[in-house]
Amino acid sequence: MEIYYTKIIESIVVIAIFIVIRMVMNRLINKTITDKVLQKSRIQLIRRAIHFILLLVSLIILMVIWGVKQSELAVFVGSLLTIIGVAFFAQWSLLSNITSSIIIFFGHSVKIGDSISIMETKDYEIRGEVLNIGLFFTKVKMYPTDEEITLPNNIFIQKTIRKVNHLGDELQNSLTINQELL
Repeated sequence: MEIYYTKIIESIVVIAIFIVIRMVMNRLINKTITDKVLQKSRIQLIRRAIHFILLLVSLIILMVIWGVKQSELAVFVGSLLTIIGVAFFAQWSLLSNITSSIIIFFGHSVKIGDSISIMETKDYEIRGEVLNIGLFFTKVKMYPTDEEITLPNNIFIQKTIRKVNHLGDELQNSLTINQELL
């Protein structure tokens, strides 16, 4: 009976830690939300992903506490990761876009409403306003054509992004000319 008592106490501690970490992560996400303009659906996806990872780690710890052998757990996790890896290998860009979405959410300075310039090559750039940042794609309204294009999120990690004013260099040039006239 004493063995079960110890396992029950350890399980309660793991569950309490899970709840505390989940609350801390929710506050961190809410703090990040106040700094950036984000869609509710995107916020919900980020929360679900973080909660899922925390739950998975907690369940693994609970299995170890209750006597699931590490070798059995390692075989199960290894098999599961292999299946997931093979599934994502065919869709590596999908995983890359999800990861990029999370990076944009927490660490990138691009947000909805920003005017940006994406440097594709030395002579070609995409200029526009960020309309929406989803889990896989970002929607941009192009300047000066007002076309809406959808870009994969990993472009925001792989390419050089500049924030520009709404009209780009044209506005800078007109401001310079107006100052010379004064």
